[in-house]
Amino acid sequence: MSNKPSQSLQAQLQSYVDPFRVDGSKEFHLKLFRRDEKGDLDKDQGKEIIEANRKRLSDLQEKLYAQNRWSLLLIFQGMDAAGKDSAIESVFEGVNPQGCDVHSFKQPSAEELDHDFMWRAACRLPERGRIGIFNRSYYEECLVVRVHPEVLAAERLPPKLVTRNIWRERFEDISAFERYLTRNGTVVLKFFLNVSKEEQRQRFLDRLNEPAKNWKFSMGDVAERKLWDRYQAAYQDMIRHTSSAGAPWYVVPADRKWFARVVIGSVIVSALERLNLQFPTVDKASLEEFKKVRVALENEGKGPAKPVPKKPPAASVPVK
Repeated sequence: MSNKPSQSLQAQLQSYVDPFRVDGSKEFHLKLFRRDEKGDLDKDQGKEIIEANRKRLSDLQEKLYAQNRWSLLLIFQGMDAAGKDSAIESVFEGVNPQGCDVHSFKQPSAEELDHDFMWRAACRLPERGRIGIFNRSYYEECLVVRVHPEVLAAERLPPKLVTRNIWRERFEDISAFERYLTRNGTVVLKFFLNVSKEEQRQRFLDRLNEPAKNWKFSMGDVAERKLWDRYQAAYQDMIRHTSSAGAPWYVVPADRKWFARVVIGSVIVSALERLNLQFPTVDKASLEEFKKVRVALENEGKGPAKPVPKKPPAASVPVK
């Protein structure tokens, strides 16, 4: 893949981006998004796109880091076994880890509970020039906390602030926060890995049947599975109220892991392409200095030229 992709390539990527984008421009219904979508691809074609996206992403990440003006925040949400971990690992294979930070948000600590619900995520936002990857995020506060009201009670909010409007208020706060980020040079992309209940069941069985995967399984996963419908309703409400042109959601078909990676990689590459990233230019004075340094480095270690040894004079022949 060249450094400047062709228009045909851009158009190809958009066909794996636009159908899954939710930006608040029209009404959202989760049930309208297929979970087993694969586009017009077979698995081998998908692997080719995944590899091409990796190479392009590596080039773009290097420019992002060197230019040091934009940052990229990627948020991954989904039910247990939706494939968040493996998608992050696959899409970013070969990308310089120096420019990326991955953060997983699990049960809040005592310190985190003593702050507002956005605090722990705000502390881990990417610096300019870097890619920040959130494996789960502040959106858990509108998902797990909503499905489990006892978690909200543990946050020790003043009782008068816990009203029937608290979820709408959190949606408003999150949208304002993301608007603030985009106005300050952070590109926000959000991925909901939309896995089916049947596919989750199969993946749970894989974890139980393969010893190497046993560590991934917990009994808590089964308990959460029983609340599937409540979670789906919470996801729909969350996506509907927090989608915007500046911070869109992408509802990624997740039943086929390879196609999920096609979509995620294409979204990220397309977003970075739109930034027109360039390596910083060097001024003329610096270029002149570079020439002098180059000459000095090339000559370094050569030492003074050795003198050419003189030939001994020819022996004189006596004249008779």
